[in-house]
Amino acid sequence: MSHTLDKSSALRQGILIFVYLAVLTALEFFVAIAFVAVPLLVVIAVVKVGLVMYYYMHIYKLNVDAEGDTHSYEYKTGTNRIGLWLFLLSDSFVFGGLLVARINLLGLNRLNLNQTLGLAVTAVLLLSSFFMNRGETSMAHGDRKGFLLNTVITFVLGLGFLLGVVAVEWPNAAHEGITASSSAGAAIFYMMTGMHAFHVFTGLLVLLTIWNKGRKGIYSAEQHWGVEAAAVYWHFVDVVWIFFYPALYLIGKVL
Repeated sequence: MSHTLDKSSALRQGILIFVYLAVLTALEFFVAIAFVAVPLLVVIAVVKVGLVMYYYMHIYKLNVDAEGDTHSYEYKTGTNRIGLWLFLLSDSFVFGGLLVARINLLGLNRLNLNQTLGLAVTAVLLLSSFFMNRGETSMAHGDRKGFLLNTVITFVLGLGFLLGVVAVEWPNAAHEGITASSSAGAAIFYMMTGMHAFHVFTGLLVLLTIWNKGRKGIYSAEQHWGVEAAAVYWHFVDVVWIFFYPALYLIGKVL
């Protein structure tokens, strides 16, 4: 797939990648229910992450050489990209540490969490990434109305995910006796989902910021680094959950 696409082609590409992600998520759920195949679940998660990072997070843009004046917008955007990705790399060690802790504490076991709810919030978050991609694509092609609309949809879906975890999943888990003090495995569940929920919350604040600036006409097709940065961060939150979802809901036998 080309990196330089017209608006219609770029939007179609976003739809295609979302379809791939949806099919892989359904396959992931089926594999976890029907088989005990941890390696296959890991492979599916890695493929999903690769799709998000390449097509939604545009990791290939790190190779784009900014030509001309070092004070130009293009040059500054290139250096900003490197800074953002270095931040995300450092942040990933936090989530990686939580994932390792989960593996050490629970092994090939898992908590008795609501499978349907887990799949539902995962679907909502993946859908939010789809609309975030559409919003960024719209702004990149000068469509301010499309950007504003898709950003609002992303915000609503992100808020839905956040409430699904904090306001629904946590009380359900507590009702099942899964509390932060009940066991080390339960504690890591709250640490993983809590840290992720905090990042979703900060992402929502960022979405509000870029929406407000977009409403004021600050961004254009030529200068919209703030939108790109917000999109990359939002997709990063999605990438983290792509690993957390099978680790918490799918892998292993119920304790």
